[in-house]
Amino acid sequence: MTKHHRTLLLLLLALLFPTHPCVADELDDLAADYWQWRAAEQPLSLDDMMRQERPPDWVPDWSPAAVEKYHAQLTAFEERLRNINPSAMPVPRQVDLRLMGSALARARWELDILKSWQRNPMFYVDQTLGAIFDRLLQPPPFSDSRAQEIIQRRGSIPRTLEAAKQNLQRPPAPFARIALDQLKDVGPRLMTVARELKPHLSRKFQAQLDSETARAIPALEGYRAWLERQLPLLPQRIAIGRENYLFFLRKVALMPFTPAELLAMSRQEWERAVAFQAYEEQRNRSLPQLAMFPDQRAQIAREEKDEGAIRKYITEKELLTIPSSVQHYRNLPLPAYLEPLEALGTNDDLTSPTRLKNDGTSYIRPPSASLGYFASASARDTRPIIVHEGVPGHYFQLVLSWGHEDPIRRHYYDSGANEGIGFYAEEMMLQAGLFDDSPRSREIIYNFARLRALRVEVDVKLATGDFTVEQAADYLAKTVPMDAVTAREEAAFFASSPGQAISYEIGKLQIVRLIADARRQQADTFNLRAVHDFIWKNGNVPLALQRWELLGLRDEIDALDRYKVPATLIPKKESPPAETARFFQSVNLPDLAAHSKASSPSIR
Repeated sequence: MTKHHRTLLLLLLALLFPTHPCVADELDDLAADYWQWRAAEQPLSLDDMMRQERPPDWVPDWSPAAVEKYHAQLTAFEERLRNINPSAMPVPRQVDLRLMGSALARARWELDILKSWQRNPMFYVDQTLGAIFDRLLQPPPFSDSRAQEIIQRRGSIPRTLEAAKQNLQRPPAPFARIALDQLKDVGPRLMTVARELKPHLSRKFQAQLDSETARAIPALEGYRAWLERQLPLLPQRIAIGRENYLFFLRKVALMPFTPAELLAMSRQEWERAVAFQAYEEQRNRSLPQLAMFPDQRAQIAREEKDEGAIRKYITEKELLTIPSSVQHYRNLPLPAYLEPLEALGTNDDLTSPTRLKNDGTSYIRPPSASLGYFASASARDTRPIIVHEGVPGHYFQLVLSWGHEDPIRRHYYDSGANEGIGFYAEEMMLQAGLFDDSPRSREIIYNFARLRALRVEVDVKLATGDFTVEQAADYLAKTVPMDAVTAREEAAFFASSPGQAISYEIGKLQIVRLIADARRQQADTFNLRAVHDFIWKNGNVPLALQRWELLGLRDEIDALDRYKVPATLIPKKESPPAETARFFQSVNLPDLAAHSKASSPSIR
C-alpha cells in the first residue's frame, strides 16, 4: 500500500469512526468540577459510605445565601450535562455519563425533595456535632492541620445553628424529637470531648479548643431550647410520599423497581432467612451458645487473627483477588474523646482516597451484656462484622474502588452497591464455608439477613407513610429481634434518609442476579473470581449499570429510561428557586435510550 493510499484510508476511518475527544473532555471536566464542588457542598450525614475528604479550612455553610448559591451552581452543572452528546460513546463511557446524571440527581434530591436543610432539625446536629465527630474518627496522631480543622468546625457551630433557625419551616415533630435526644446533656458531653482530646493536641491548640467549646455549648443548648419551644406546634407526618420515593429509586439509586416490588422481594428474603435460621438452630440444638471474649484485649487480638485468616481463605477458595497493597482492617478501643459523640454515626474509619496506605479501623467497647445488636455479635465472633465492614466488605471494596483508573468511578458513591456488596459478602462467605467451624456463628449470619430484609419494609413504609418512627422501631425490635436502643437508632436514621435501608437487601439481590446471568451467559468460560473482581473494583457503581457493562444486558436500563417525572413533582412556577422546575422538566436528559441499544459490552 502506498503512502497516499494509507493517508486516504486513515482519513476514511476517521470519518467513519470519529473519536469525539471533546465529548470525553467535557464529561471529565464536568466530573472534576462537580466532585470539587461536592467536597464543599455535600452535607454531613450518619452514613459512613458518604464520608468526604474536605478542602482545607472547610466548615459547613447552610446559610440562606449559601443554599441559594448551591441551587445556582447545581443548575449550571445540570446544563453542562444536558449539552453532552452521548451518541458515539461506548457502553463504559455511557455508564460514566449516567453516573454523573445520578450524582446530580442526588444533589437535587437533597436540596429540593428531601429538603433536610428545611425540614429536619437533626440535619443541623449532623452539620455541627457531626462535623466534629467526622474529624475525630481517624486514629491518632492528631496533626496540627487536623487540630486546626476540629477547632474551626467547633467555631462554626453558632453560625450554623443560626442558619438552622432561619431555614427550618415547621419540620416534622418526630425529627425534632430525634434531634432533641441527640442534644441531651450536650454541654457536659462536649466538655468531655475537649478534656479527653487536649492531651493529643499541640499545646498551642489546647486553649483555642477550650474557647471554641465555650462558644459552641451555649449555641447548642440554645438550639435545643428553641426546638423544645417549637415542638408542640409541629406536624407529625414524616413521609416523603410514593412519587418522591420513586424519583429516588429511578434517578438517584438507579434501581428499576417499584415500592411494591421492593416489599415483595424483601418479604420473600425475610421468610427464607427465618426458615434457614430455624434449620440452623435445630441442627445446633445440642451445642452451647457462643461465649463472649473475656476482655477487650482478647477481642482485638482475635479480630486481627481472624482478619488474616479470612484473607487467606478468600485467596485459597479463589473468591476474590486481594492485592498485596491493600492494608488491614483493625479493631481499636473506643477513645474517650469519641465516646460522648458515638451515637452520631458508625464508629469506624474506612480511610479515604488519599489514605490508602492506612489500615481501616473499627472502634469497639469492652465485651458486656449491655452491648447493642451488632457489637454483641462481634463480642462473640468477630468474623460476621469483619466480612461486612472490613474484608471482603466495605473497607476492602472502597480501597479497590478508590484506586480505580476512572476518576468518575473513584469519586461516585451510592450506598446501594456498597451495602449490597457488604451484605452479599456475608452470605458469600457463609456459603463458601468460612463459618463451618462455628455453627452458632451461622445463626448470627441468618439473623443479620432477617434484619436486612426487614429494613426494606421499614424503609418503604416510612417513606410512604405506613409507619411512624415509633412503629418502625417497635417492629424491628420484635421481629428481628434486636435491642430497643439499636432499633430506635435504625428507625430514626431510615426515616430521615429514605432509600438507604433498602440498599443492603436489594443490592445483594442485584448482585445475585448478576452472578446468575453471568454464569448462564458465559457457560464454560465463567470465572467467579473474575466476576467478583469486576463487581468489587466498580463497587461504587449502581448494579444495573455494572450488569449492563459486564454482560450487555440492558433490560434494567430500559426500565429506568421509561420512567418520567410526574407533573405533580414539578414545582409550581412561583415556588423558589425557579431553576428547580427547569431541572425536573428535563431530568430525563440526556436520553441515552435511543443511542445505546446496539452497543456491546466491554467485557464478555
